[in-house]
Amino acid sequence: MTTSTHDRWLAAAAALAALLAIASAPWALNEPLLNFVFKPLATLAIIAYAWSRGAGMAAERRWVLIGLVCSLAGDVALMWPQQGFVPGLVSFLLAHLAYLVAFTRAQRLAARPGWFAAYAVLAALILWQLWPGVPGVLRLPVLAYVACLGAMAAQAAVVWRGGSARGGLLAIGGALFMTSDALLATNKFAGPLPLASLWILASYWAAQWCIASWLAPRKALRD
Repeated sequence: MTTSTHDRWLAAAAALAALLAIASAPWALNEPLLNFVFKPLATLAIIAYAWSRGAGMAAERRWVLIGLVCSLAGDVALMWPQQGFVPGLVSFLLAHLAYLVAFTRAQRLAARPGWFAAYAVLAALILWQLWPGVPGVLRLPVLAYVACLGAMAAQAAVVWRGGSARGGLLAIGGALFMTSDALLATNKFAGPLPLASLWILASYWAAQWCIASWLAPRKALRD
């Protein structure tokens, strides 16, 4: 199987699983079982895609895969929005730290401080909007999470501006992850958003695919 065919099959599998997971929402098919089945499958398809990539990027590949596995754990935890929120928060915090380590294999941490300053301002604005609705017991974990998320997205932009191959996709992935989590937090702490699962999950899986696509195709799969 050629690289392009392999990638197309995995892209189709991830997209189909994502669509079915999103369609499980009450505003669509209202079938919770679809979410339980296809939400993990969408992320597993992206893990399979990342697994097949990483030529000359052994360290980056390892840490991206760790981040994706942590994300899968977070996906499963958040199937129970109340009981699973804190485990999900921790899982995704670990995912962002793993991505941050992966990105620093390509460029020194905060090598372009302007991007960290820009994302710090954006993170502060998001927290300012959400802070009144965040319960006291969750304020410190949420603060730590947003700091890690912002650092991950900023470092993705640093890698892009450093001239990394496919760095543009990585920067888009970081920005989409920030968007997805901001929407999720707004929906949870500030009030329900229309079609929330559509916007949150679509931007989330697009972010993960972009991050996985940063890894170079394996030489063993010939175009």
